[in-house]
Amino acid sequence: MSSFNNLGLSPAMTANLQQLGFERPTDIQAKALPHCLARRDVIAMAQTGSGKTAAFGIGLIEHLRPRLFAVQSLVLCPTRELADQVAKALRELARARENVKILTLCGGVPIGPQIGSLSHGAHIVVGTPGRIQDHLRKGTLKLDKLRSVVLDEADRMLDMGFEEAMEDILGQTPENRQTLMFSATWPAPIRALSSRYQRQPQDVRAEAGQANPDIQELFYEISPGAAHEAVMALLSERQPASCIVFCTTKQQCDELADALRQHGFSALALHGDLDQRERDSVLVRFGNQSCSVLVATDVAARGLDIKALPLVINAEPARDPEVHTHRVGRTGRAGEQGLAVTFCTPAKGHKISRLEADLGRTVSWGDSEALLATPLQPVEPAMRTLCIAGGRKEKIRPGDVLGALTGDAGLPGSAVGKIDLFDFQCFVAIDKHQAAKALKRLENGRIKGRKIRVRYA
Repeated sequence: MSSFNNLGLSPAMTANLQQLGFERPTDIQAKALPHCLARRDVIAMAQTGSGKTAAFGIGLIEHLRPRLFAVQSLVLCPTRELADQVAKALRELARARENVKILTLCGGVPIGPQIGSLSHGAHIVVGTPGRIQDHLRKGTLKLDKLRSVVLDEADRMLDMGFEEAMEDILGQTPENRQTLMFSATWPAPIRALSSRYQRQPQDVRAEAGQANPDIQELFYEISPGAAHEAVMALLSERQPASCIVFCTTKQQCDELADALRQHGFSALALHGDLDQRERDSVLVRFGNQSCSVLVATDVAARGLDIKALPLVINAEPARDPEVHTHRVGRTGRAGEQGLAVTFCTPAKGHKISRLEADLGRTVSWGDSEALLATPLQPVEPAMRTLCIAGGRKEKIRPGDVLGALTGDAGLPGSAVGKIDLFDFQCFVAIDKHQAAKALKRLENGRIKGRKIRVRYA
């Protein structure tokens, strides 16, 4: 399909897609959208970055009845990061309709404000299974008018232990609903879920396509216990401005991040034990170049909107080839050259053999001895992050923060980086050479005429 014009979309949606820069449907959109629009159930196999949000989102928006102020569509996502991304994309698609309210319901944040938002009504709810269950138990979320359910990255939700929660939620939805399942892989539990909750689903597979030519992959064999040393040597050799290091467990993440910091590297850990404020702070600092290295479990492999990532490191091989592909796919985006490096002990060699069988080719091995001889040279981040104790709820806007920094604080605009605004706090990246000056001036100054606490994040 060469154009969205062939799908019978409303003129408003067609015009909106043109404004958003949607020139022609991706493979998954061309195959799934006709079924979604015809209100058929769909099981779709598609990788992250294939355009799957629009593949189900266009149908959800086109089928909405804005005058019916009730939840008509529910999208379940494995993580808050993905839920936020999906909600943002749906809001852009919803510009084609008037007065469409899209609400995000995720854990890790207070439930009270969410209950308040729900009391005013919503057309589409995007959320994580645990928090959706909380609202269903409290009776604050009503699904009696629901017409469509989407399970986005269903395999990831299973991996994270949400199977019972998904079944519980689906069991509380009307039987005549449309059920759309999107997943990167199709393990047996996903097929079982489909057989129980879908009616004659259309099976849609997006073309996997060729491996990304912009990604170079290297493998190094290391001794047991040498992973920390190997990661530090690679960071010293390559000097990446940003890098994700993947570990299997939360404990491994914390231990590696601690070891990196002890040797002068700027590193933060990201895993499921962090509360939402900690997660926000970690992702902000990594995203705005105040931190060079993010040490993460696979929960970070999907749904994180991190651009310009020159290096991905597997501290040990991924548990299977599909997870390896997701990890490696974080780098080499938007035409940029990327490097993915995997460290492997002899005992884990079978995982590389399985990967080679899956890829249909042998992998390239680097010189471990030469790498480990690299002198340690930590990368110093270009920015530092200030945390301002005020956010959207205090009516603070990015322009207010920028004005305070470039006006009263006297900083050049070029010294101010990304500004991330949350409900009760705001993070702003400052050139590291100007950060101390900015902190002192803001401590003694005002934002929107008020004294507000400021600290280093």
